[in-house]
Amino acid sequence: MDAVFRALADPTRRQLLDELFKEDGQSLSALEQRLPMTRFGVMKHLKVLAEAHLVVTKRRGREKLHFLNPVPIRLVHDRWVSKYAEPWAARLSELKKKMEANEMEKVFEVYIRTTPERLWEALTNGEMRAEYSFGSKVTSDWKPGSRYTMSPPDGEGVWGEGEILEMDPPRRLVQTMVPLWSEEIKREGPSRITFEIHPQGEVCRVTVTHDQMREGANDELYGGWPMILSSLKSLLETGKALHFRPPEWVVERWKQGQPVASSRSGS
Repeated sequence: MDAVFRALADPTRRQLLDELFKEDGQSLSALEQRLPMTRFGVMKHLKVLAEAHLVVTKRRGREKLHFLNPVPIRLVHDRWVSKYAEPWAARLSELKKKMEANEMEKVFEVYIRTTPERLWEALTNGEMRAEYSFGSKVTSDWKPGSRYTMSPPDGEGVWGEGEILEMDPPRRLVQTMVPLWSEEIKREGPSRITFEIHPQGEVCRVTVTHDQMREGANDELYGGWPMILSSLKSLLETGKALHFRPPEWVVERWKQGQPVASSRSGS
């Protein structure tokens, strides 16, 4: 965590994060125009932020786009802040906001001391997934083209569903996701989630890309990822997940409208 605090100590680097907060997925040229410094200076600061995993990059054609990654800040939150100020800090990790054409994309990243095989098991084993995903169990036969469902901890109804698009164990899992926990969120329609596993020595870098969301999509769709990834990291490194309560908006919507039926039921 030293790298995170070191990166945040510099006001210019904080300004870069602010710029990515305002508009995520920016190129180096775009960021250079927003700061009173040379291109080389911006590159140096982005390098420090990338080394702290506060910024991740994705190639889009010939451009390299920079995304703000809130997971390291969530890990700081889990270690200290949540002990004292959980009510007002629970949404600290929801830092990013992006508007790109008619779609929105969010990128999250975390490093976990584990093997690709163990990580793959955690992604595709419904019981394990429930341990770090607010108690939501995922049921599927995990084959391309197959359907999956997400059920709440009590097993009554369906929180979400989707289709498995790609399976490349233990490297890449791509699935659609249709949220069903309220009538309002159901109107968001399907989005896509891509899990990518990159082994690096004794650790694995996990990148989650949540895209194909409409511009200005409801943050209920993606706001839980920092907590899910933090809990996954804890489960695989210590054997014990961080048992977050489901976000309050999920609990309240569930109370108001349970049970939520599958979209295939015609509701």
